[in-house]
Amino acid sequence: MQKQPITSYGFRKLGDELHDLKMVQRPKTVEEIDIARSHGDLKENAEYHAAREKLRFIEKRMAELAELYDNSQEIDPSKLPHDRVSFGSTVTLEDLETGEKLTYTIVGTYESDPDKKLISNQTPLAKALMGKEEGDEVTVRLPGGEKEFEILDICYKEICFD
Repeated sequence: MQKQPITSYGFRKLGDELHDLKMVQRPKTVEEIDIARSHGDLKENAEYHAAREKLRFIEKRMAELAELYDNSQEIDPSKLPHDRVSFGSTVTLEDLETGEKLTYTIVGTYESDPDKKLISNQTPLAKALMGKEEGDEVTVRLPGGEKEFEILDICYKEICFD
């Protein structure tokens, strides 16, 4: 399996969440289970069942994060060339149908946030843009149908995640 790119920020955030789940949340939940178990009859013990469910969720999330962490490759996009669209590029597009200008930054899947115009490198739009240059036109199949864009600008800007 090919490793997925992730920024230093995303890699650190991923590691921090995994560490918190392993070292804080899981031990605390195991303790909650022990306390609830001491209250007696487990069949009708809502606290016990809620804590067990919480533990299942934590363990599932830990497994997901561990897999993401293992399959990620930390990349500093400021060190990549941005004469063509690449990981970490900020791309300004013009919708050729409406004339609307849109700007997106391409980041890893874990750190994407469409509300902040940070799109995953795995989205159809990012995949269509990769390797393209200023002035190129791209056609992308999106949920609302096919869209055509012209690439107006490609650059690297420090990525603001917060």
